[in-house]
Amino acid sequence: MDQTNELPPILKDQRKTDVEHLRLLSIFHYVNAGLTATGLLFLAGHYAIMHTVFTNPALTKSPKGDGPPLEFFKVFLWFYVLGAVFLTVTATLNVLSAYFIQKRINRVFSIIVAGLNCVLSMQCPIGIGLGVFTFVVLFRESVRELYDVAAR
Repeated sequence: MDQTNELPPILKDQRKTDVEHLRLLSIFHYVNAGLTATGLLFLAGHYAIMHTVFTNPALTKSPKGDGPPLEFFKVFLWFYVLGAVFLTVTATLNVLSAYFIQKRINRVFSIIVAGLNCVLSMQCPIGIGLGVFTFVVLFRESVRELYDVAAR
């Protein structure tokens, strides 16, 4: 049953606005996850270049006969692993948040992801903007009511 027919005109307009904002939020979370996944491709390319430089003795020959130490690359490898884990977790959280916003479930999860986007985002302006917009929309009382209706 459509409850928007029972609402006064002003609340109908607010409901339409909320639904549109939630739809946009979901799309933007998917876009942010895609951009984060693209960061994984950049990280893999950077690793490939660094691996080639550090492990190919012909590229690192110097007149003294010593190149960069291989131990340096082994330590640096941990930065690649941690970066990949961070990017994967961030992308996964944004995909889940987008899905939850679409289904109007787990509002608190989406709020937590918005906070993480503000604080930990690799795409500073996009993550902060998305996080703030998510806070503004999800803290509205009319949006809370939409989540409550979907939970029933």
